[in-house]
Amino acid sequence: MRGKILFVKSTTSEGIQAKLAEYCGVTAKDTPTLRLIQLGEDLQKFNFPSAVGEITTESVQAFIDDFTAGKLVAFQKSEPVPETNDGPVKKIVGTEWSDIVGDSTKDVFVKYYAPWCGHCKTLAPIWTELGQYVAGLNDVVIAEMDSTANEAKGVAVKSYPTLIYYPKNNKKGVAYSGDRNLDAFKTYLNDNSASYKAWAAGSSTTEKVQEEL
Repeated sequence: MRGKILFVKSTTSEGIQAKLAEYCGVTAKDTPTLRLIQLGEDLQKFNFPSAVGEITTESVQAFIDDFTAGKLVAFQKSEPVPETNDGPVKKIVGTEWSDIVGDSTKDVFVKYYAPWCGHCKTLAPIWTELGQYVAGLNDVVIAEMDSTANEAKGVAVKSYPTLIYYPKNNKKGVAYSGDRNLDAFKTYLNDNSASYKAWAAGSSTTEKVQEEL
């Protein structure tokens, strides 16, 4: 198959090879195993469907033939669905991404992060505070996804943290590039979420009346 498929061998624990294993969702306990990666603008990966002990020249040929024919479903990483998810910041895992983000009845603001990222750690308490601030709003969701352990179709995270706003009428999402502080996030939601704007206006009126009293 020379010239059609590039066959390579990799470990799971050395430098760039470890990063490749992380991208493919492969740990040391999974090895030996096979993954097929389709290069291009939208990188996709496919798992060999059978046990490694069943690998033969013919089974690998059939695997690649199915890939070429478009019969394979791309693999996407996902953590288990959390048992509870009622905190101020909703946790998103790969298998639930479309259910949460794709909900057309809600404006969803998502932080894509990596646990080891210093900027993500700095943003974490501010993001939680934002979630707490809008906790009374049923149709505005502040969420986060660990992008080292979860993936979603059409989401290409190239730096951490990446913030994307998904309003009710645009589930393709809008990248956020403003300041990363609570006031900036409030201003952004006020400018882009009708639900938040109405709620914030009502809250401000209530606070003003209470101050006058």
